[in-house]
This record gives sequence, structure tokens and C-alpha cells, in this order.
Amino acid sequence: MGTPYIGLDTDMAPKSAIVIVVDDDASFLKGVARLLALDGIEAGTFSSAEALIESGRAQTATCLLLDINLGGISGIELYRRLTASGSKCPVIFMTANDHVATRHEAVDAGCVAYLRKPFARQTLRDAIARVLA
Repeated sequence: MGTPYIGLDTDMAPKSAIVIVVDDDASFLKGVARLLALDGIEAGTFSSAEALIESGRAQTATCLLLDINLGGISGIELYRRLTASGSKCPVIFMTANDHVATRHEAVDAGCVAYLRKPFARQTLRDAIARVLA
């Protein structure tokens, strides 16, 4: 039987981890939500930064998993807006369009991890484990 919460002991894991995922690819959102559910983590999924902002759900997150290249507001800009409004939620950025400048911008914004798509399930698990530890 697998351990919930990305390999952390149940005693160490938060009672209800919520990862907010923002990506403009509906099938990707569905897949990540399923992977997180396998580890006992609730996923809130949004297809745009604007949809997340409108929902007000960012404040409920244990962690944010944000695609950098979104149709409107970018993931990095979304995170900057959230931190400017007082959010202390950790962020993991992901992108299919990896560039050195983008990587630097993500790190400067304060990400816990930077994932290049496609990434292995274990890579995501490890990044989220760092947040939950």
C-alpha cells in the first residue's frame, strides 16, 4: 500500500494538502489531478490565471503548480500578483518552452521547483514533497 502525501509519513503530512494547478491544457489538468489524488492530495484545477483569480481559491492552496506560458496572464505574473497581495504560498513553475531567461525569471520569482514538460511523475512528487516537508 502506497503512502499518501508524496512519500511523507502520514504524521508529517498536513491534514489536507491542496495543490492549485493552473494550465491551459485540459487533458494535462485532468492527468495531474489524477496523479495528485493517488497520493491523497486534493487538486484545484484552473485553465487560466484569470479563472484562479476570479475564484478566490488561491488562498486555500498548500502549493501552487503554475504553467508559465498561459494564454493571458503568465504563471510568473500570476505568482507576482499573488505575492504582492500577501500570499506566502510556495510555487512550482512548469513549462514546455524552456529557456534560460525563463528559468532565471522563475527562480527570481521564488519558485520551489522548475519543471520542464513532460516530466516524470516522480519529479512532480519530489517537488511537492519539498513543499509539504
